[in-house]
Amino acid sequence: MNKERMINNFIEMVNIYSPSKKEGEYGNYLIKRLKAYGFEIYLDKNNHLYGGDCPTIFGKLKGNIPGNGITLVAHMDVIDPNENVNIVIENNIIKTDGKTTLGGDDKGGIASILEVIESIIENNYKHEDIYVVFTPGEEIGMAGAKVIDWEKIPKNIKPAKNMLVVDNAGKAGLIAHSAPSKYNFRVEFNGRKAHGGIEPEKGINSIILAGHFLSKIKIGRLDELTTSNIGEIKSDFPTNVVPDLCYLTGEVRGHSEESIQEVLNSYKNILEEIKICHGGDYKFEYICDFPTLKPKDNLKLAKDFKKIYESLGIHSELKVIGGGSDSNIFAKEGYNSIIIGVGMENVHTVEESLDINELEKTTLAILKYIIK
Repeated sequence: MNKERMINNFIEMVNIYSPSKKEGEYGNYLIKRLKAYGFEIYLDKNNHLYGGDCPTIFGKLKGNIPGNGITLVAHMDVIDPNENVNIVIENNIIKTDGKTTLGGDDKGGIASILEVIESIIENNYKHEDIYVVFTPGEEIGMAGAKVIDWEKIPKNIKPAKNMLVVDNAGKAGLIAHSAPSKYNFRVEFNGRKAHGGIEPEKGINSIILAGHFLSKIKIGRLDELTTSNIGEIKSDFPTNVVPDLCYLTGEVRGHSEESIQEVLNSYKNILEEIKICHGGDYKFEYICDFPTLKPKDNLKLAKDFKKIYESLGIHSELKVIGGGSDSNIFAKEGYNSIIIGVGMENVHTVEESLDINELEKTTLAILKYIIK
């Protein structure tokens, strides 16, 4: 591989502004690169369903040996503020001047993928079919991945089932193979309005109902693999009115559908108790935001890649993580993913950085995994 070329590609890419829903210019850049490499391209243009200006990019580089192939995945959008990035490189660490995010999440992943492809082509390495999927809108709840119309993808470009998702924070060697499902919930508390100074006893304060609920439920880490959190609570009334409406929103994450349902059912039981105790009423709604990611091959892909890292002298760990990614969405379609890191640190902040040495290690590992 050519480390200098990879870094130059990375710097070129982070200077293309591509926040969520506005990845169009960057997407066009990647399409041109892939076509120049000889990839067949398919564009899923359902991005209009969430207001984005960039399709999901599917590509295929035909192999020169038979096999099932491999899919390389990364996302195109970055977290703001990310316009007019000023790059600083010190001691093999790439960062900014502290005024913007870097965009290493996930342009570091894409730089790695592009370098793997260029190295394979220029050295004429033997390889099975190589597929790429570059998604928009990952940072806003995997919006791009969620709207893909899988039935319309041409059969010859439909990705290989085994996926390397190059989008993990931390050092090379970290291999995430399992991630939780997430359910979003909303509770609306309906009390009874009354004048707060003249006849408050005639009212039922919806904020009190919400407070009682919050005092009774369990949030935070519920067990090793299940969490819950409240993100918003709102009621907007003058102080002389007993408020009859208050709502809150939250989430439950878990690696077991049964555990998630147990938590949600416990919340509903508490709401029933509050209704009996205080009067008033409630509406409790929840929806699955994304499904679990679990290995579909008894960890074979993860263990095989771990061996690649360790053959290069890189300490490697298999991990269960608590966050979601495009991998969760692809899992629902039957894809088998591992999520690997390229040395991103402090992602989503203006202190974000990318370790060149770690980026090089993962790029070498991907290259070694693919070439035959």
